[in-house]
Amino acid sequence: MSRSVSFRSVVVPGLLLAVVLAVVPLAQSPQAIRPNVLLIIADDMGYGDIGAYGATDTRTPNLDRLASEGVRLTDFYANAPVCTPTRAALMTGRYQQRLMLERPLASVGPDLEAVLPVTGRSVPQLLKDAGYRTALIGKWHLGYKPESGPRAHGFEYFWGFLSGYLDWYTHVRGDGQHDVWENETPVQAQGYFHHETTRRAVAEIDRSVSDGRPFFLEVAYGAPHWPFQSPTVPSVVERRNNSMTPDPSDPNAATRADYVAIMEDFDAEIGRLLGRLNHHGLERDTLVIFMSDNGGEWLSRNSPLFHRKDTVWEGGVRVPAILRWPARLPRGRVSGQVGITMDISASVVAAAGAARRDLGFEGLDLVTLLATGRTQERELMWRVIRPNVQQRAVRSGDYKYVEDGGLRFLFNVRTDPGERDDLTSREPSRVRSLRERLAVWETDVDGDARPDLFVTDMLG
Repeated sequence: MSRSVSFRSVVVPGLLLAVVLAVVPLAQSPQAIRPNVLLIIADDMGYGDIGAYGATDTRTPNLDRLASEGVRLTDFYANAPVCTPTRAALMTGRYQQRLMLERPLASVGPDLEAVLPVTGRSVPQLLKDAGYRTALIGKWHLGYKPESGPRAHGFEYFWGFLSGYLDWYTHVRGDGQHDVWENETPVQAQGYFHHETTRRAVAEIDRSVSDGRPFFLEVAYGAPHWPFQSPTVPSVVERRNNSMTPDPSDPNAATRADYVAIMEDFDAEIGRLLGRLNHHGLERDTLVIFMSDNGGEWLSRNSPLFHRKDTVWEGGVRVPAILRWPARLPRGRVSGQVGITMDISASVVAAAGAARRDLGFEGLDLVTLLATGRTQERELMWRVIRPNVQQRAVRSGDYKYVEDGGLRFLFNVRTDPGERDDLTSREPSRVRSLRERLAVWETDVDGDARPDLFVTDMLG
């Protein structure tokens, strides 16, 4: 038995059911219609940044409506508190540590050589092989080499950027290089980047309808990631002040009001996408998934969670997530089912009938669980390792064990999502058990990691 199979059968209670749910599609009648899949990813959105998750200073009617028409998850997690690792897990359905993709890829230095290995088993490739039209509009951030870019992983069409962020008006990345691509060709774009992202996504929906195949469309927005630039055409001064610095100590830094304007504009863009589905009569048979790639930045509202992006505390990894599929999922349900990004991989592949038994997915099919009203206990792991930060965490059932530097904590995050009531002294045996399980997980994923697939001198 392989090391990874041994770990999954020992560490995660009841995971045999999870593996079945992850890799075997539901039995469908011959007349069953495979859904279109519209996956919308926010970048650095805080848990409490939209009305459905408690925001009181932000108007987000389109996302709120999506939540009222589908299932809103209260305990959904990103695979990592930063972008590249989470996106690697989404593409592969597995812990990103197995690929040594644990930090955001910089746009300079050795990270330019990093790749997400092409295996033929990425989510878009599986759906393409199953007859889906596949496209990515927006952010990739999984490598700069065209031979391992979006189309090598199964996206038939790509329009967007390869790095972690852009100036949303000039469309240059952090090192000053222009970074907008159509497939493997650099192209020019006009205006505010998030608006152009929506325009391109709407056009792709139209092309998919004309094509006649079911579609898998990932729309990976750069919003509300910094630079926190106004969605209205800013003055030259505003562009300079809010351009490429996320530092809150800057006297010209953006404000929460600036961020709210970005969020409300982003919600309107999502409304345009959903409206296009309705225009074509696709609403009932389209699985719409909305989520953030990690927790919010300093201008975000992460309440009631503690901390923010780039930490394994709840504010860094617990994110908003909504699934709507009127043909399968209940309307207006709020679910406490624990989920994680790599569950989306398993869910999409299963819903599309594209599953194979050799995928090694480590997530489970949330659609099946949510459609039946069942719940399943989970055990999930996180890690942040860089020179000045050493953090690890495991959530097992309602409990979460956190290591931050040399300190250890235990919380019941079901009743204490703010991680304020440390239970370490009251439950030392649970602390020992979870610490041991975390160590087993690390041994497993690190044993699978291949340094030849990635550079070890990762830049933050």
